Amino acid sequence: MYRRSPKGWLKHFDFMVLDLVCLQAAFLVSYAIRHENGFRMYWNPLYLNVAIFLFLTDIALILLFSPFRDVLKRGYYLEFAATIKHAIKMVLLSALYLFTLQESEAFSRTVLYLTGILYVVFSYCVRLIWKRHLKQKMTGGGDSRLLIVTTAPIAETVVENIRKNNYEMFRVVGLAVMDQARVGETIGGVPVVASEETMVDYACKEWVDEVFIILDSGYPCSQKMLNELVEAGITVHLNLAKAVGVSENKQSVEKIGNYTVLTTSLNFATPSQAFYKRVLDICGGLVGCVLTGILYLFIAPVIKSQSPGPVFFTQVRVGKNGKKFKIYKFRTMYLDAEERKKELMAQNRIQSDFMFKMDFDPRVIGNKVLPDGTQKKGFMDRCRRYSIDEFPQFFNVLKGDMSLVGTRPPTVEEVAKYSGHHYARLATKPGITGMWQVSGRSNILDFEEVVKLDTKYIREWSIGMDLRILLKTVQVVVKGEGAM
Repeated sequence: MYRRSPKGWLKHFDFMVLDLVCLQAAFLVSYAIRHENGFRMYWNPLYLNVAIFLFLTDIALILLFSPFRDVLKRGYYLEFAATIKHAIKMVLLSALYLFTLQESEAFSRTVLYLTGILYVVFSYCVRLIWKRHLKQKMTGGGDSRLLIVTTAPIAETVVENIRKNNYEMFRVVGLAVMDQARVGETIGGVPVVASEETMVDYACKEWVDEVFIILDSGYPCSQKMLNELVEAGITVHLNLAKAVGVSENKQSVEKIGNYTVLTTSLNFATPSQAFYKRVLDICGGLVGCVLTGILYLFIAPVIKSQSPGPVFFTQVRVGKNGKKFKIYKFRTMYLDAEERKKELMAQNRIQSDFMFKMDFDPRVIGNKVLPDGTQKKGFMDRCRRYSIDEFPQFFNVLKGDMSLVGTRPPTVEEVAKYSGHHYARLATKPGITGMWQVSGRSNILDFEEVVKLDTKYIREWSIGMDLRILLKTVQVVVKGEGAM
């Protein structure tokens, strides 16, 4: 929910998938050892039910107790102890499940106990192998772009420390040296990309995900700089020795390399919250794609008959952390709509150049101005009013470019005009609907009000808020107020 890439829950997700595979493999092998029909376990209704129970229980325990937290920092002994602890919970819950269903007599105790033993062996070995793989990637880093803000005397030491202890899989994209003019040089193999004067502007416009600030003891940390970074939706890690308050934002104590830092951001999602949001997106995306296919049968002939050309409209939009992606819609405008937009800018109802909206848009297929000056709206205008043209965006949701609920995805041209605090809108995935859309978007003509609503959504986000916005979206769309 903030500008940090979701590397934390994705790393946990990798371990969760591997753990689920190990558990099922242990159960299957245990069954094959005990029964004559070998690996035909899933043909046995009782064992199939237990396999499903194990699958769901493993997911629940992982989400509730986070057994993979700090997994890369654990040694061999601690990893073995964590694996056994998780296995004991699984065996005990399985025994309770069988006892509750009164199926314990029909179920082989040998299979149950052997499953626990093999699961420990399989899971422990796989964890060690996967941890070794991830540790090999620590030097190169992952997708999360980190800018280090430091001073010249300690810059090389800081870079070396991060590389040796890069458990968060940061990709260090540059250094901002605050006390010397070093832009264009390289320190410890990392380019110096900004100075004190240009650091905030660089962090916003070059799509830095996170900023790590560690300064010499004698160099002051600017409160103004911290506020500007956080207001732009960037997650800031501040060495605790320099910690100052940005108390209205979310804060937590974490480790970056060997440094203890105070992390400040507009908001953050726990691994389980991020997982639930993604599951909600996938379920909603699947349903939406089915509905899109049905709508295609009716809308495609109308588009083709009134405006020859493609049925779908694609446009490059800017998503979370500045990632560009193609958005999909049913085409509701004539092919020359973008060229004609410049001629109509004077009629833009939004009080800025950041967004564009008209009451009657002559570029919409079927819209006409009659000889007597009467404005006649066509079928595709109604599709826009009820947000039917937005349905193909459910494919964007499935791909992961968008979410069901988020902020409105801006165009590249709009983002080029952003000031610092506007970038906060890009701290989360864009959504098909959002707080702005269900708060009377037709009546909000000031872009700054849109930014306030989007920032409010990011600061106060929860799964419950997403569900409330989705329910309100249905009400607004049915009324024809175009919430999506």
